[in-house]
Amino acid sequence: MYQSPYHQFHIPVMGLAYTIDSPIKVARFGISSVMSIVEDRLVEMMRAHYYPTINKEYKPIDTHEEDYREKRITDYLNLVNEIVQTQVEKLRHAAFEAGSEIVKYFEMLPDESSLKQLYLKMMQTDEEKEKANLEAYLRSHIKPGSIDVNIMTKLDKNNYNKAGEIIADGSDAISALRGYANSQLKNSSIVFSAGMNPRLYNYLESFSEFDVNENGDFNKKIIIKVSDYRSALIQGKFLAKKGLWVSEFRVESGLNCGGHAFATDGILLGPILEEFKQNKQELIDALFEIYNAAHLKKSGKEFKYPPAIRFTVQGGIGTHEEDAFLHSYYEFDGTGWGTPFLLVPEATTVDDATLKLLAAAKDKDVKLSHVSPLGVRFHYLKGTSSEVEKLMRIEKGTPGSPCTEKHLSFNTEFTTEPICTASIKYQQLKIAQLKTMGLPEKVLEKQVNDLLEKECLCVGLSNSAAINYSQTFVNKLGAVTICPGPNIVNFNKTVSLQTMADHIYGRTNILGNTNRPHMFVAELYLYIDFFKEQLLEDVENEQYEKKRKFYFSFCQNLRSGIAYYKGLKGLSDETKLKLDKDLEAASLELDYLNYQYEIITNP
Repeated sequence: MYQSPYHQFHIPVMGLAYTIDSPIKVARFGISSVMSIVEDRLVEMMRAHYYPTINKEYKPIDTHEEDYREKRITDYLNLVNEIVQTQVEKLRHAAFEAGSEIVKYFEMLPDESSLKQLYLKMMQTDEEKEKANLEAYLRSHIKPGSIDVNIMTKLDKNNYNKAGEIIADGSDAISALRGYANSQLKNSSIVFSAGMNPRLYNYLESFSEFDVNENGDFNKKIIIKVSDYRSALIQGKFLAKKGLWVSEFRVESGLNCGGHAFATDGILLGPILEEFKQNKQELIDALFEIYNAAHLKKSGKEFKYPPAIRFTVQGGIGTHEEDAFLHSYYEFDGTGWGTPFLLVPEATTVDDATLKLLAAAKDKDVKLSHVSPLGVRFHYLKGTSSEVEKLMRIEKGTPGSPCTEKHLSFNTEFTTEPICTASIKYQQLKIAQLKTMGLPEKVLEKQVNDLLEKECLCVGLSNSAAINYSQTFVNKLGAVTICPGPNIVNFNKTVSLQTMADHIYGRTNILGNTNRPHMFVAELYLYIDFFKEQLLEDVENEQYEKKRKFYFSFCQNLRSGIAYYKGLKGLSDETKLKLDKDLEAASLELDYLNYQYEIITNP
């Protein structure tokens, strides 16, 4: 039977290195976290680091081995699982005394947790038999957080054998999925992000590991990260037809998030969550009808009731009040806290120099950039060693990055074999082409600058782990890229894991920015800024008239969102007063944009 997690939050995937070993750091305390497994060289480096820590020999898995990506991933996940299980057993037998890990385990739980209440009762009782019984009960109910993995569905580059032939079922995402499916992880989930990949989802069907088990639950669950209700319905149905059940829909803000940002057409998070709230049961029923029919066809068995589905939300949450509101008002089962955990060394892996940049970050330091070679907008912290190195190459007249990993190699504009738009080769070819096109000087300058903004993410997002653990990721390439959400500017110091848990549950307050806007307002202004940027660009390029209907719709969606927030119930008086003031200011800004560009008229 399904058991809900003890904690009401999880730590989402961040970058490549930043949560690559988070389960080893936090799972024993009942906290779930998500690792990225697409970068197999990083995975291999982590194997080299962690095997000696458990007094076992590290045996390299060479790139010349067949299915080496799958083998590296499977073995690392088994290693993480072994480490966590050992940690949990040690914690389970620790003494209930100040500073011990078992005390930390229970103290971090939310105060309303029944297990936390029993713990407090045990600590206060003097009667020996009762105390012993309570201790035994508490020890028996300790369970680790989930060891989850993420696959960004767009990162599915084909791989080739020595003869230049595509390796069947050997693409990046497919081999990563196989590596996860073959691992020993149980009570674990795979998180798919960045939209639907039919090839990947079709391949899922070949693994019995994702089938329901004898207890009516799943050893390996499927989580889909979505930006809206429609996406959840489409992807959920696609998988249900294959007899695959989505155990969680993880709703993420389109712009108020870290890493790659997938903006909606101005539809804000609050209205999106409202649609989920109003239609949850309809979604469950629709998916269950399809899933049950497919399961009956596959196994000859059908269910009376649908398996459990969790609904969680993430993106810009910064206070206990916001967190609690998402649970109580929208009736969501959990929340994801990503960016603030970058300042928790007990939970994530960030090198010291980058930690200092994060703690000192102001609004001007976090940019919704064009850095990603995928062509998707990307939240980016300025001033990192990777940016410094990129600018030095440009200054020397040798722009672009060495492309060692090739996970983002999708461009075939100049070559038969796909290459990365951040690579030296592509940037040289593209700049040469642009210079021959007779473009106006300003247009040429902008296109060249947009190109030069691209940055190697495979290496940059992996190097923090290499620096922290004194390992070599790629020889002579040690620069770091980091991609926090805009929420990072509200947190200005490193804190302990327990302090962050206390902040989430309202037992302390670590916000560095006392004027921080509500998460809904922060997202709204991100969309307004994004809207203005697109407007200015299209006006300059004389594309505005062609897109007038789009801008009309975008603006109307923003106005609808503002109206929705103005009618929102359940907020504290102080929060509602500030929210309404900020919403009024946002309305005036949209009015001014309409005055400038006549967006509302003649759509």
